[in-house]
Amino acid sequence: MTNRMERPAPIVLPDREGQLGWVLDGLYRVGEEPDNGGAVIAPPHPLYGGSMDSAVVSEIAFACEKAGIASLRFNWRGTGASTGTTSGAAEDALEDYDAALDFLEESVSPPLVAAGYSFGAATAVVAAGRTTVRRLVLVAPPPSMLDRSLVEDFKGKIFIAVGDSDNLASASELAEIAKGLDHVHFSLLDQTDHFFVAGPGLKLLQKELAAWLDPS
Repeated sequence: MTNRMERPAPIVLPDREGQLGWVLDGLYRVGEEPDNGGAVIAPPHPLYGGSMDSAVVSEIAFACEKAGIASLRFNWRGTGASTGTTSGAAEDALEDYDAALDFLEESVSPPLVAAGYSFGAATAVVAAGRTTVRRLVLVAPPPSMLDRSLVEDFKGKIFIAVGDSDNLASASELAEIAKGLDHVHFSLLDQTDHFFVAGPGLKLLQKELAAWLDPS
């Protein structure tokens, strides 16, 4: 498959009263066909160093490329080249994610994928309410931030992946959330912790996710 270079993608937030909207730093990678759709990929919590340069976020983007769909990864406000003030507030994260979805909706046709890693995964679940989002990709979402009712009620398909040695996102708790839900694919990654710093986690994630995302 031909390598598709990422290009800068400035994501503009709506203007606020008395000030212009902020601009989020994003990277967009085109898919094989616009009709294949695309994925928004959110990074971990900005107050703990989360950015779109995360190896896990990049690996999700590579899996999208292998599956032939577009991807858009971005930095939260105040992170990297994104303007604004860094915030860990859920409402700010949702506003950032919604702006990224707006950008992607103008670039590709549905279906869209709402994806994220850790805090980004928890935000993706909440942002997935729009009808253009047909699939969810949740990598190591903290169970305490994951509303089971949103997982249960989601009308499309869901991919959940977590490491067997993850001390921040309990694999057993996530497995319990996914239990009995036919639309959820649960993947337990061997020898993998929350940060994917050792072991085969990144390769396993890319392989399984690319196969799951493949629209063919």
